[in-house]
Amino acid sequence: MARPVRFNIKQKDTSDWGINIASAPQGHMGEGFFATSLDKVVGLARKNSIWPLPFATSCCGIEFMATMGSHYDLARFGSERVGFSPRQCDLLMVMGTIAKKMGPVVKQVYLQMAEPRWVLAVGACASSGGIFDTYSVLQGIDQVVPVDVYVPGCPPRPEAIIDGVLKIQELVHNESLRRRNSDKYKLLLESYGIQ
Repeated sequence: MARPVRFNIKQKDTSDWGINIASAPQGHMGEGFFATSLDKVVGLARKNSIWPLPFATSCCGIEFMATMGSHYDLARFGSERVGFSPRQCDLLMVMGTIAKKMGPVVKQVYLQMAEPRWVLAVGACASSGGIFDTYSVLQGIDQVVPVDVYVPGCPPRPEAIIDGVLKIQELVHNESLRRRNSDKYKLLLESYGIQ
C-alpha cells in the first residue's frame, strides 16, 4: 500500500538552528504550489550565487584575504567560489591603488566578464585615488568602468567589505532582467566607450 504524499507548506522554526534560510520572493502560495514572477526567482538565485573576481593591488587585498578567511567567511553569503578568470565571474572587486597604466587592464578585465556584471570599488584608492593625488594614479576606477557600490576606508575592515557585498546582493536581487537592455544602461556603457 502506497503512502500518500504530503507537502510541507508550514515554515519550520529554524531560529534555534543557527542558520538563516533565504526568504521566499513575493508571490502566491497555495496548497502544494508557489507562483511568482521570473524576475524574482532569477534575482533570488543570482543574489545567493555571486562569483567575485578580486583585482587586488595593495593593502585592501590583505583585508579581502581576511574577509575570505574562516573568521569572517564571505562564503556564507554565497560568494564561496572566488574566480580568477573574468569569463567565469560576475562581480569585479577592485581593491587598492590603480595606476593610470593599469586603467586599460581593469577595463579589459571588465569587458571580458559576461553580462550581467557588477563592480565593487573597495577602499579609498579604488574609489577616489585615496591619498595618492598624483599624476600616475587613477583618481577612482569609475573613470574607466561603471561602479555599482563603493566601500570606504583606508583600508576598509572586513566588516565593511561584507557590507559592500551585501549591498551588491540587494542590488542584484532587485534588478530587473531587462535593465541591461534598457536605453539608460546602454547610454551608461557608451559614456565609458563600451559598445
